[in-house]
Amino acid sequence: MTDLAHQVAEWMVAALLERPEPSAVSLSGGSTPQRLYELLVTEEFRHRLPWDRVHWFWGDERFVPPDDERSNYRMINEAMLKHAPIPAGHIHPVPTLGLSPEKAAAQYEAELRQYHGAATLDSKPLFQVVLMGLGTNGHTASLFPDTPVLDERSAWVAPVWPEGEETRITLTYPALESCRHAAFMVAGADKRDILARVRAGDQSLPAARYHPNCQLRWFADAAAGG
Repeated sequence: MTDLAHQVAEWMVAALLERPEPSAVSLSGGSTPQRLYELLVTEEFRHRLPWDRVHWFWGDERFVPPDDERSNYRMINEAMLKHAPIPAGHIHPVPTLGLSPEKAAAQYEAELRQYHGAATLDSKPLFQVVLMGLGTNGHTASLFPDTPVLDERSAWVAPVWPEGEETRITLTYPALESCRHAAFMVAGADKRDILARVRAGDQSLPAARYHPNCQLRWFADAAAGG
């Protein structure tokens, strides 16, 4: 996992140093990228990242309080954000307290639109970097199989109620695809079969339907990649 995290860290740093102006990152939750986030605040990478001009967003979030052990915000904050010299206002977690999932999605979309400063995603990329994960059922972000959000093309953010899962808030394909650099980070033998199906273009899997406006990179460890 350390080798995989190191490869992704080098890719991310290079992508964020590519442009001198402020830029945004869409972060992935789950267990796989945790080592990456921890690595980015080590001595090797901490002083190479342009923390002062990067804005951090979430590709998806479980609809739980930010201190809940299932929260993507909590994991990323503990692993990286609270240890980094990030300016106030550059961390943009998904709101999950005191409002409905629908209002949370609308509020997060409004925040993304305000940051983007353009009416449409066609005018310029929303993100400099999008980091994606892969679930064993082929989901990515919280784009789950057989959910209506897969066909959403107008909203940038939407609530999701996956069968057998807690409620989620997710960025939609149009928002996640609006980027200059995108990559999947995949680890573990339990991902080998589903990764092969995604790479083969199985359109029943949400991850295979992700087509960013840039070259898509794949980072996988030996167990997942075969």
